[in-house]
Amino acid sequence: MFKIIVDLFFLVIIQAAITPFIRRLAFVLGAVDNPNARRVNKKPMPTIGGLGIFVTFNIGCFILLREQFPTHELFSILLASSVIVLTGMIDDILELKPRQKMFGIFIASLVVYFFAGIRMDVINLPFIHHEITLGWWSLPITIFWILALTNAVNLIDGLDGLADGVSMISLTTMGIVGYFFLHTHELYVPIACFMLAACLLGFLPYNFHPAKIFLGDTGALYIGFMISIFSLKGLKNVTFISLLVPIIILGVPITDTVYAMIRRKLNKHPVSQADKHHLHHQLMKMGLTHRQTVLTIYALSLIFSFISLLFLLSPTWGIWPLILSLLFALELFVESIGLLGEKYKPLMHLMQKVISSRSTRDPKVEVWHLGEEKPNQLKRPDKQFKVQDDKKNK
Repeated sequence: MFKIIVDLFFLVIIQAAITPFIRRLAFVLGAVDNPNARRVNKKPMPTIGGLGIFVTFNIGCFILLREQFPTHELFSILLASSVIVLTGMIDDILELKPRQKMFGIFIASLVVYFFAGIRMDVINLPFIHHEITLGWWSLPITIFWILALTNAVNLIDGLDGLADGVSMISLTTMGIVGYFFLHTHELYVPIACFMLAACLLGFLPYNFHPAKIFLGDTGALYIGFMISIFSLKGLKNVTFISLLVPIIILGVPITDTVYAMIRRKLNKHPVSQADKHHLHHQLMKMGLTHRQTVLTIYALSLIFSFISLLFLLSPTWGIWPLILSLLFALELFVESIGLLGEKYKPLMHLMQKVISSRSTRDPKVEVWHLGEEKPNQLKRPDKQFKVQDDKKNK
């Protein structure tokens, strides 16, 4: 264990050392993100920062901690992740269409499914203790899982250090869950989570605001893809809880992605059409600075991670109250910041109707401010009492 910790520190140092060279390479290759209406950056910024993360992570897998990983699976994942990185680099340099990027992720998913054998096969339902064998559904569900998580991380990469920090928090939580809570002999999965988190930590000083280099689609797609692979390794024979935990850990990017799709459908826009109404955009519209927005979303990610641990520690009967409370709080937060738009706030409108209906049943109350004439029900007949008392005294 001590050697693993030392090697993780080495990965942080290697990543910090290799990033300046990747930055120079980005300018040479023309992988530069120029300012536009959707971008936050005010000057051309080198991308493909994810290439350095890819290289550093594989240095850890093939040199520093080679004995921790099975050979066949390691080379299969290397092949699949290479497809992802190549797709991301082409997009950072030439700008691919959304369908072309999805095709690259789809090819990598097939490599993972057929060559690495990483897939979702069985689901165990709670309470009734019934096991569902997915059969041929295993392939489409596995591919959908990889596509969804990969794109979720990619969509949240909109501010300096945002996707890097949120992914680092998620990977660290996944590593903790895998190491301490899941009873499995495959400890290389949580070790791999910690390794990728260490790479992201080494990259963060260059990516945090004001950034010197972006992750680019190279990094965002690669990180999302690897997170989907790590989560699938714990979902080969999934229970309802083990299926929920990675979804909750990745609550920030998944929430942003799901509500972005709903928002675009409500506005009758294509799902793949980009807009400026993501979570970070809405927080900045509320008056938060760039750094404050990123730190706020870090805090949200930590809250989701903490809730995921509560699911693992809670008894079976306590799971549903947790789920309902989480969904209620999440919907209230989303509507309060206008993630679906100003018009679509069904929960808040319902709460307003309930409150207003209750207030109509209450007695009429008049508000009196100091210095104004008192309402009739607040006037006390002090003078009348005084006159009557004077008459009695006479």
